[in-house]
Parts: sequence; C-alpha cells; structure tokens
Amino acid sequence: MQIDLTGKSALVTGSTQGIGLAIAQGLASAGARVGVNGRSEESVGRAVDELRAAVHGADVVPVVADVATDDGFAAAVEAMPEVDALVNNLGIFESRPALEITDEEWRRVFEVNVLASVRLTRHHLPEMARRGWGRILYIASDSAVVTPVEMIHYGMSKTALLAVSRGFAKEAAGTGVTVNSVIAGPTHTGGVEDFVRSLVGDDLPWDEAQREFMTKHRPQSLLQRLIEPHEIAAMVTYLSSPLASATTGGALRVDGGYVDAILP
Repeated sequence: MQIDLTGKSALVTGSTQGIGLAIAQGLASAGARVGVNGRSEESVGRAVDELRAAVHGADVVPVVADVATDDGFAAAVEAMPEVDALVNNLGIFESRPALEITDEEWRRVFEVNVLASVRLTRHHLPEMARRGWGRILYIASDSAVVTPVEMIHYGMSKTALLAVSRGFAKEAAGTGVTVNSVIAGPTHTGGVEDFVRSLVGDDLPWDEAQREFMTKHRPQSLLQRLIEPHEIAAMVTYLSSPLASATTGGALRVDGGYVDAILP
C-alpha cells in the first residue's frame, strides 16, 4: 500500500513535539506540504529543523500562532489560507482533583481543545467542499470514552471532539470531504512522561515507572505499554490520503485496546 500525498498540503496544529510532530513527519514523508504549528518562533523553528533533518526534501511551512486565540487563528489562516488536510491535534491537559477544577480551567480546556479546532474547520471546510476534496481530522483520546477521574475537564473536551467530528462529517456529506476523529490511547510523549511521574513518583527508572503507571492507572490496555507517537501518525497519514475515501464520520481507535468495547 503506497500513500502518496504529493501535491497536497496539510496543517497540523500543535505540532512542535510529541504526537503532532510525528504526524507532521508522517505527512511530509508521504510528500505533503506540511504546516508546523506552535506558539513561539523558537519551538516552531526547532520542529521545522527536526522535520527537515528527518525527511529529505520536506516541504515545511512554519506557522507561528496560538490558534486558540482570535489573533492566532488569523495568523494561521494567513500562513496557510487553503489546505487539503486539516489535522486538529492541539490539546492541553493536567491532573486536577475533580472538585478543585475552577471555572476558568474548564473554559481554558474547552477553548484550546475544542473551539480552536471548530474555528479552523469553519474556515477550511467550505473551500475543501468547493474543490471536491479534503480531509479533516480531530485527535481525540481514550479519555473521550473512559473519563479519567484525575482530569475530567480534559475527558469532557475529548468527548466533545467526537460529537464535533461526527457533526461536521454530516455537514460535509456528499462533498468529497471526509471528517474523522482518531481515538489515541495512552501515548509516550514528554508531557505524558511528566504526568506519569506525577502519579508514580520520580524514583523509578522510566521502564518501571511506565509499567507501574499502566498497571495501576491504565490496566485496561491490551498493549500493556504506552503507544509511540509514530503509531498514531500512521493512522492519521492513512486517513489524510485518497486511500481513505470511504471513511468518514468515524471515530477510529489507535488505543492499544484500552477502550473495552467492540465499537467506540
């Protein structure tokens, strides 16, 4: 199976590290022109350099913008007015006792994790539909289905993305534009390493800390390890390609069997 995105362009929000950077690399490796997005010139520049070093001849567009703000949205649109694939990857999370999450924290998580992607979708979907081709993706989480008690505001935002994805897929019906969400399971990123350490402590070597985290806090996982970012990126690259032309309105799992259901 050959995935060829030559001639296509893609914007990946929140793509200076972790899952987002892996997705950007996957798309660039398939030949797409990729917008790498982050909030600072330093972080974007570092990611662009890393991507060009990893993918020979990569066509990369730096997109320095906080897309969760009006000004940042405008800057992102100015940098890439039209795209063939929009990957809404940007997301924030933190561990907080449920009854201590403030109104402001609820709003912030919703603004960043949900509304930022809605704004970009509203901009790009009409033009994709006019051209008769496009791919819109939302990076959700197992937390959308299995709400984590230690961060229910994050779980809420990811559940909302499943509804947003399904709704926009209906809006795009018959246009040649597909809209899907990807349910990512517990994934090995720098932020997740910090999160794991916050729960199991700093004393254990990483391999032991990871095992303890999975055993105590994510025992449903059939993979029994953290997923690597490139494993998420492989699904996203496929869904962004012409090969996924009949897949829309779906919530596709790359969760290591974490969600205990036959269907999402």
